[in-house]
Amino acid sequence: MITRAKDKICEVKDFPKPGIGFKDITPLMQDAACYNYVVDRIASWAKKKKPQIVAGIESRGFLFAAPVAHQLGLGLAVIRKKGKLPRKTIYFKAPNEYAVEYFEMHTDSILPSQRVLIVDDLIATGSSSISAIDLVKKLGGKVVGFASVVELVFLKGVDCIRKAHPDVDILTLIQFEE
Repeated sequence: MITRAKDKICEVKDFPKPGIGFKDITPLMQDAACYNYVVDRIASWAKKKKPQIVAGIESRGFLFAAPVAHQLGLGLAVIRKKGKLPRKTIYFKAPNEYAVEYFEMHTDSILPSQRVLIVDDLIATGSSSISAIDLVKKLGGKVVGFASVVELVFLKGVDCIRKAHPDVDILTLIQFEE
């Protein structure tokens, strides 16, 4: 099933800017069997980590974090781009492949020492992932795992995450070597 899921992902050349090969996951999600398989795999892996809450990264990470949280019977915290949340927040600089952005969370979304699973759709350079982990830790959470559907291996993002946060277990389901 993992091969079928990988085959569903389309590369869109020069999006969102020239030189970028964007991995479009929407065809994977349109295939119910593939989408459910991916969510089930993440939830199965995460259950062993005993998280107390799931945090999803805007915006495509929400598409996987929400059903994983549901399967695990947990709540969902959101990591959003700065300026999108209505109550008191904290933020963290979140550079990515395209620009420098800021991630933020409500100050009450993670409790001190709460065990947190972070879910995103894709790891590229790892900078957004590192920023999300830093943000959860800034709120006092303990990141017990970081799960992503796709890893762009050639950008070495997982290596960067492990260097910055060696205490965080990482799961990636589908790898692209180029």
